[in-house]
Amino acid sequence: MPAEVDQLPLPDAVLFDLDGTLVDTVETRIEAWLAAMNEAGFATTRDRLGPLIGLDGKRLAREIAALAGVSLDEDRAEAIDKESGEIYEHLNHSPRPLPGVSELVAAIDARGIPWAIATSSRKDQVKTSVTALGLDHEPEIVDASHVEHAKPEPDLLLRAAEELRVDPARCWYIGDSTWDMVAAAAAAMVPIGVTAGSAVSAEALRGAGAGVVVGSLVELADSLKKR
Repeated sequence: MPAEVDQLPLPDAVLFDLDGTLVDTVETRIEAWLAAMNEAGFATTRDRLGPLIGLDGKRLAREIAALAGVSLDEDRAEAIDKESGEIYEHLNHSPRPLPGVSELVAAIDARGIPWAIATSSRKDQVKTSVTALGLDHEPEIVDASHVEHAKPEPDLLLRAAEELRVDPARCWYIGDSTWDMVAAAAAAMVPIGVTAGSAVSAEALRGAGAGVVVGSLVELADSLKKR
């Protein structure tokens, strides 16, 4: 466990990304985006898509189209994003929780710390993955439908902090993508990167603003239990 994990300030609330952080779904997301972009006429690769996972879907579509010299308008970007989501839902039939989810949630609950999921996923894509977590109680969820601008903008995270009635500066935000770290830093939260389900390296997460990077959520759970 990195020594700096134990030096993290205890939070007033904890916010989680979903895909690649709580559930092992990043490869499924990549597969869905590969299919959607190919169908839209913008063939791409896993290497190009991997670092973009976690980004607002409409912006992701625009980024890939831009590599082909095409500028997508709002309607077409929305349509491609929606198509990717529909393909993802078809593929995401048996998502698996990532290591340490139950342990970390138990450690957070034991301290009476409120927590929520703040995800750029579309609302209709969240249920399958959240159900797969096997939690004892339904979590608070703030998804892309709650805000005009999803990650890397901080709006989603700030909305979640508002829902939990806590100061953003007293929140941990735990995520697996560089966009999670950028959004957390912009929201003045404590950005914590986790690599177990990520498509990017620990170095990339640190470069995007992560204060701490752990291999799995188990490390965070162990740290909370010790305090």
